[in-house]
Amino acid sequence: MILCYVTDRHLLNESGNAGAQTEGLSRRIAWAAAAGVDWIQIREKDLSAHELVEVAREAVATTKRADRGGRVIINDRLDAALAADAAGVHLGGGSVGATNVLEWLRQGNAPKDFLVGVSCHGMSEAVAAEKAGASYIFFGPVYETPSKKDFGPPQGVHKLAEVCKAVRIPVLAIGGISEGNAGECTRVGAAGIAAIRVFQQARDAESVESVVSRLRALPSAIGANG
Repeated sequence: MILCYVTDRHLLNESGNAGAQTEGLSRRIAWAAAAGVDWIQIREKDLSAHELVEVAREAVATTKRADRGGRVIINDRLDAALAADAAGVHLGGGSVGATNVLEWLRQGNAPKDFLVGVSCHGMSEAVAAEKAGASYIFFGPVYETPSKKDFGPPQGVHKLAEVCKAVRIPVLAIGGISEGNAGECTRVGAAGIAAIRVFQQARDAESVESVVSRLRALPSAIGANG
């Protein structure tokens, strides 16, 4: 089960001070890395290129120190991902097309194992992303969530299941994911989950460790009950 923490420092329970939010984000990234979260997607769209690279470099260094196999992925900005030695880039609706990015990367412009993910909100987008050579896709929003209202109503687990069956690359469920419904997503074929609040709302490192442990137990528990 792939666990992906998607960052959003503006949702942290910190003061409105920008410095405090950035420090709070660094703590959450460290907690997630120490807990063994697989991917940490830096999704801080309002940062300048310089600021984003600095945050990303710190995150990469943090995951290396944790030595739990965590990988850092940068949202939208391929240039920042490469500059920070991140493990990949995630392309959203406003990003450069996956086909163009992947063609450029295949020319030797990134490590062989560099990940390219794509956000998809329908079957046609998912199939196109796989055809382009994407490493994985995010599909959603699966459930109701304020952060994804711009992408329309929830897709639901039935559409998630259809997409999982239609493509061979990993599909991560996103949008309103919680500990309570994550198992429903893996039950229908999702390779993992991507979420903000599941990981970010934890109070300390021990809380994140507990969340990760419970999520890791879901696939085997479902298999035993299924």
